[in-house]
Amino acid sequence: MAISKFAKKYHERMFPGYESDFLKTDPEFIERFDNFAFDEVVNQDSVQLDDKTRFLAILATLLGCQGLDEFRAMLPAALNFGVTPVEIKETVYQAVAYLGIGRVLPFLKATNKVFEEQGIALPLEGQATTTMENRREAGTQTQVDIFGEGMRDFWKSGAEESKHINLWLADNCFGDYYTRMGLDYRRREMITFCFIAAQGGCEPQLTAHAAANMRIGNDKQFLISVLSQCLPYIGYPRSLNALACVNKAAEK
Repeated sequence: MAISKFAKKYHERMFPGYESDFLKTDPEFIERFDNFAFDEVVNQDSVQLDDKTRFLAILATLLGCQGLDEFRAMLPAALNFGVTPVEIKETVYQAVAYLGIGRVLPFLKATNKVFEEQGIALPLEGQATTTMENRREAGTQTQVDIFGEGMRDFWKSGAEESKHINLWLADNCFGDYYTRMGLDYRRREMITFCFIAAQGGCEPQLTAHAAANMRIGNDKQFLISVLSQCLPYIGYPRSLNALACVNKAAEK
């Protein structure tokens, strides 16, 4: 097989001492996938990311596309590339707001299992900064910080029969999750972008969050870099749809 020296070295950094069974059962596939994902994509000059950002994006993308087996495999690799247990847990927790507990629960269980295997004591140090009494106000301020002053009264807007959902966006989605420590706004918006892009079918929300990313400093080129690094994990259709949303947000 002609797996490149760089791909082999990168794989060894991710999974020290591990040799995949697929080298025996599917050698031609592994040759092309490893050369693409672990060499060509990583080394594309125009879409470089630091190691921590790349692996946070990959984990969020695997949550979004429900890639549980690959997520479980990538957790030790993310730790080896400098992602902290707190950052991983915060990514999993925030995914609930965008994917629902029905899809996230297996990932939370897998995370706890891998942490146990890695000797990481649970529970981790608490990261909450809000209470049940102030979460709505804090969530609203977070929405304003990220999306702009137009979100100040969004929590009480909407039709009478459904305005509670806008309230929940403020107190639950933003007040319960975005206000936590462990990840700053830029990283939280990046992983949200990955959740939505990877699950597909949510292009209006993806465009809105692409614009929010740009507003707080994750510019168009950064989002293209994130998409590029995650493409091997979600494929071309969802990546191209997400790229269209990035371009649409940039035009606005």
